[in-house]
Amino acid sequence: MEPTTTMPFTPEMEAAYAKARAKLDAGRLKQLLFDITDIHSPTGATRNVAEFVAERMKAVGLKPTLDPMGDISSNVLGEKRGSGEGATLLLYAPIDTHLEGDESDFPWAGPEQYADLKPSATMVGDWVYGLGSSNPKAMVAGLMEVATALIEADLPLKGTLNLGFADGGMPVTIPQRNNAGMSHGVFHLLNRGMAPDFAIIMKPWNWVYHEEPGMGWFKIGVKGTLGYAGVPRGLDAFRSSVVPAATVILELEKWLIDYAERNKSGDIYPHGWIAGVRGGWIERPAFPSAVTEIFFDVRISPRTTPGEVKSQFEAFMADLKVRFPDIDCDWEMYGSTPGGTTDPSNWIIQSARRGWEHIEGKAYPKPEPLGGQTDGAALRRLGVPTARIGWPWPAEGSPEPIAEGLGGMGATYVPDLMPCLEKILYACIDTLMRPRADLGL
Repeated sequence: MEPTTTMPFTPEMEAAYAKARAKLDAGRLKQLLFDITDIHSPTGATRNVAEFVAERMKAVGLKPTLDPMGDISSNVLGEKRGSGEGATLLLYAPIDTHLEGDESDFPWAGPEQYADLKPSATMVGDWVYGLGSSNPKAMVAGLMEVATALIEADLPLKGTLNLGFADGGMPVTIPQRNNAGMSHGVFHLLNRGMAPDFAIIMKPWNWVYHEEPGMGWFKIGVKGTLGYAGVPRGLDAFRSSVVPAATVILELEKWLIDYAERNKSGDIYPHGWIAGVRGGWIERPAFPSAVTEIFFDVRISPRTTPGEVKSQFEAFMADLKVRFPDIDCDWEMYGSTPGGTTDPSNWIIQSARRGWEHIEGKAYPKPEPLGGQTDGAALRRLGVPTARIGWPWPAEGSPEPIAEGLGGMGATYVPDLMPCLEKILYACIDTLMRPRADLGL
């Protein structure tokens, strides 16, 4: 791990940072997070929350621009211009939630609807609960708070501050809403006037990442014949698709573990997980299904193309056929996004690390390897140097019961966010108060 590049603040920047940092308000952040969480915004249906955020931007002194993508979907971009001598810095977060927030989530989301799975907000002390409260709405509220503090401090900014919040940031695809998802919103923004020199995406965990993985979605179809429960086993006319699928699942799990080890590099550990199995009719259990489908997501390093991952998986399937000749399978890759990387020596990465070191009080170490995918990969692929900064997550010590695992990503302990906002604010001062030439532009 190379040491972080030193670039001291001028006395004017030191004073500006202290002034803006004093403007950060945890109470205001908590209320805004509650308000945003209380507006339901599943992928492809973000218009209401985008309009709310646009009004809040206007109220704090940002110039908002709504970017509709349909009757119920929208992105929003806010701007605070500097003197024109500096860079444009984008603070970015997705604004959509990964679950629907209705009965269609269950039983797949868990045994019951905890507070962090509900599409409405609850506040208990310094905790805010609700679908997407932590991811992504804590990021939206957090970046709004950073921008508000900068504007209230009335600083002599050379650069321009942008805030961008987009639909489609969740790794999902929603056919009934124009196939929303897979970073479609950030692509829309970048094609319609959002043109930053640098970007910071706020996303868990408490590190600075210069790169993020892409993802590949695969589906295996284990084939048999349509059967009937009233006939004996052993008939030549019937071949189960369900029982052989168990063998395929176990072999696939081994391959996914091996794949992650073979393809890890840089800051990326590209895990894969089997997401589900489906087949047959629950209302016709007397008729075993002629096909059982297995579907999964595998993460893709920036140094591995989706085509290469497809080739690796094809080799696995060919080997499976040799070892288990009686299992009849086909497969397809039905979704893919490549990873993205920024040179770790780039200004915005080094600036974010300086902010991390300033708040943590120690040299920046090598971060834990990353498997989580965000719109940051798309920003980097489209030519925007991007740093990812986060906070410790998931939060611990919740006074309310929350879903096991990642659940609804909807439990936020607001004090956990504040050090992250101070780091981002540091990078904002560092970037927006210097002329372009100092930033390598």
